[in-house]
This record gives sequence, structure tokens and C-alpha cells, in this order.
Amino acid sequence: MSPRPQPGREFVLTFSCPDQAGLVHAVTTFLLHHSGNILESRQFDDRMSGRFFMRVHFDVSDPGISLEDLRTGFGPVGQAYGISWQLHDASTPTRTLIMVSKFGHCLNDLLFRRSTGSLRIDVPAIVSNHRDFEPLARSYGIPFHHIPVTRETKAEAEARLLDLVSELDVDLVVLARYMQVLSDDLCKQLDGRAINIHHSFLPSFKGARPYVQAYQRGVKLVGATAHYVTSDLDEGPIIEQDVVRVDHSRDPDEVVTIGRDVEARVLARAVEWHSESRVLVNGKCTVVFR
Repeated sequence: MSPRPQPGREFVLTFSCPDQAGLVHAVTTFLLHHSGNILESRQFDDRMSGRFFMRVHFDVSDPGISLEDLRTGFGPVGQAYGISWQLHDASTPTRTLIMVSKFGHCLNDLLFRRSTGSLRIDVPAIVSNHRDFEPLARSYGIPFHHIPVTRETKAEAEARLLDLVSELDVDLVVLARYMQVLSDDLCKQLDGRAINIHHSFLPSFKGARPYVQAYQRGVKLVGATAHYVTSDLDEGPIIEQDVVRVDHSRDPDEVVTIGRDVEARVLARAVEWHSESRVLVNGKCTVVFR
């Protein structure tokens, strides 16, 4: 694992804008004027859409230059080139609220990775419409919020969730097998900062027990997809996918186990890349600087 970024000394700039001459020069000039030294730089010119994407991880040698100084300094550059940009302290963990229902493999995996330092996130709360994983949350010392959801209480439950997002200054919401459909309004409120995970059999195997349905049809690939949440159910911009081959020798329980393992890995990678500002949305797609 790479060394942790130095607090207050290392920063990440990400941006997208219409492709045009002088963009890289403008960024490097800005860094030069603010004692910046590039540690990692990735860029992508999407010739289909005519947009340019860039991620720059840099440190600053002048201890008197703060994050706010950098943001103020980059403002005129962004305005001049029509740039949509973000600039963060690379050492600041992403405050991540995790939601779960009755399947805990993704939740457990995220919490373990966080505890070992392989995921640079803070988890101020776990939210569930069931109480099954309250003991797990307690074992990690994380506040657990039980918010039941019925057709009659859905609006109230979503309002409570948004209150928590605001109160806890949450940057990212992760649906770690949270088995409730979010309303269009909630999806809009969480646009670009909510990640969902699902098996890749959609829409072929909908409803209950999708892995059993897949087994009965003799599938040869078990997969999972992590994507940003939008009002189009399970059709948001894809961040990561993976598959594992299976064959006739696997029974339904083994297929379920393999599928859950893939789900956990794919979701962890998506959360990791988002938390490190490596994912930029490009319309209905994403640019991922891995």
C-alpha cells in the first residue's frame, strides 16, 4: 500500500471541460505559482464528446499555502476555460454513510478494509431498514440507525436519511445491498455521491434469488456492477464491473457465494476510486483514472 498523503501538503485536482488548447499549460502554470510539484497526473481527451478530463495529485512545498489558497488561485483558471473542477486535501478521508438491508457481505468487507487502512474512508453511520447488522456496527464502534421503510413511511424515512447526510457532513452514500428503491427526488439530492452494487444478471434475472435463477439457466459467468445512483433504476454511470467463470459443477449455494464475493470486491474498488477522486462522470459514463 502506498504511503498516506501528508496532511495539508498533498492535494488532488480533478476537472473536466470542453477540449481546447492550453489546458495542461494553464494547470502546470497554476501549480508553479503555488509551489506545486506533480506526484501523479492522468488525462483523457474524449474525442467523441469533445471533453477533456484530468486528475493531478501534487504536493506543495510552501507551508504557508493552504487548501483555500489553492482553490482561490485556481478559480480564475477554471473560469477562463469553462472548467468544472474540484480540489481536495488528498489526506482527508471521505465521510461515507453505508446503507444495508439483510445481506451483510458488502458491509462487512467495507468495514474490514476501512479498519486495515486499505480504504481511506470515515464511516460516521450505518443505516438499515432492519436490525440484523446492529451488532456488527457496534463491534466497529460505528453508530447504527434503524430506519424502517414501508410504503406509508418511505417519504419520512428518506427525509431522515437526508437529515443524517447533512448532520454528519457525509460526502458519499454507499448502498451495500440496501434493498429499497430510492425515490427520484432522493436520487437527485444524492447525485454523484451515491454508489450502488448489484449482480450483473439484471435485467435477465430479476426479483428474488437471482443467483438460483442463473444457476437454473446454466450461466457460465457470475458478475457484479457498481454504479452511481440515478433515478433510472440500476442504470447510472458504471464505475466498476467484474466477472468470475462458473460451470456445471457448481451448486446453487456455491454460485451465491461466488456472486457475493464478486459484489464485495467490485463495490470496494468503486468506493476506493471515488474516495481518491479517481472517478469523473462523463454523461452517462465515467472516466476512471485507476
